[in-house]
Amino acid sequence: MTSLASPLLSLPGAVPAEGRDEAVAAHYGDLFREQRALAEGRGFVDLSHRGVITVTGADRLSWLHLLLTQHVSELPAGLATEALILSANGHIEHALYLVDDGETVWAHVEPGTQEALVAYLESMKFFYRVEVADRTADLAVVHLPAGSIAGPGEELAVRETPYGRDLFLPRATLEGFAAGHGPAAGLLAYEALRVEAHRPRLGLETDHRTIPHELGWIGTAVHLQKGCYRGQETVARVHNLGKPPRRLVFLHLDGSDVLLPPHGTPVRLKADGEEGRQLGFVTTSARHHELGPIALALVKRNVPVDAELLAGATAAAQEVVVAP
Repeated sequence: MTSLASPLLSLPGAVPAEGRDEAVAAHYGDLFREQRALAEGRGFVDLSHRGVITVTGADRLSWLHLLLTQHVSELPAGLATEALILSANGHIEHALYLVDDGETVWAHVEPGTQEALVAYLESMKFFYRVEVADRTADLAVVHLPAGSIAGPGEELAVRETPYGRDLFLPRATLEGFAAGHGPAAGLLAYEALRVEAHRPRLGLETDHRTIPHELGWIGTAVHLQKGCYRGQETVARVHNLGKPPRRLVFLHLDGSDVLLPPHGTPVRLKADGEEGRQLGFVTTSARHHELGPIALALVKRNVPVDAELLAGATAAAQEVVVAP
């Protein structure tokens, strides 16, 4: 499903993002100004291209508890959390960013993934008293940065996190929201701060064989003291008996290169040169207003933590995100 184009693409200076994010603005004319505003707790980010689902009914939390990697059976109203849905082999299939308001679970997910997610949830309803709805057509998500002093508006639900607030609001109110909560910051600014915070994103930091341990999602999106979900055996086995085959790293990229290495760029040991054996790949790269060019990458677990790397032809110094 193609994401609905945001009406905020009509704001002055708006340049559409690319790929999965093309329905919202990459920036509004000044990437670093927009980043600084977010870092200072000002402005907002249009995330209206993300999928929105709701789950209602008396059994919603106990039912989701059986399906998700997160402990949600007694989730307090208003407490934001995140959770994954895994394959039978423990590979990541969906990532949900959710909150319960006492009557409804609200979740936003990666653009275009909501239809498959809803289909899976519908197939697992059985006799439980739950109703699942794809609300993407009528609801939108916007992000207020940490430190924002913006007051309550027309939002229907709020996810309060250490990184800011995700608001669920009627899609029809987006333009009015923008008028009262500027300046608008584009997705490139939001993504740069995400990379700085080492926060993984489904479909960028993940591929078809990614398990949660590789990305540092254990503890934040995976609760180790619960069972009863698909893929739990793999999670427990790797946690208790082994190590994941790969690990997420943060890269400081050589600032002399004009172009950022795109998603999928091979990562190698600098000592081996550009023809050396591939040890991983760049997952997300960004230009940060203070740190310069940065990236996240997924590399083999046995890559030395002090090794200098190459991202394509770009020299890169690594910081540990997931310990080997």
